[in-house]
Amino acid sequence: MKNKIPDFKNEAEEQEFWSKADSAEYIDWSKARKRAFPNLKPSLKSISIRLPQALIDQYKILANKLDVPYQSLMKIHLSERLVEESKKEY
Repeated sequence: MKNKIPDFKNEAEEQEFWSKADSAEYIDWSKARKRAFPNLKPSLKSISIRLPQALIDQYKILANKLDVPYQSLMKIHLSERLVEESKKEY
């Protein structure tokens, strides 16, 4: 028998719990089914970052050539680099 998932006061408490808990102790994954959530949008958080103006200008030029917003292009590049770095062994 699986453990009962606790009741959480808020999302932060739930995130803290699942960051340490093994979900296999609470969920029978053999009964899981694939689901699609086409309207689910990822949470976004605005940050402030100081970048050289020349770098921003280069992104704007490249983004214009690719016909995408420059901030979207920056997010794509950051994401791709993070995937590359996560594959490396340090």
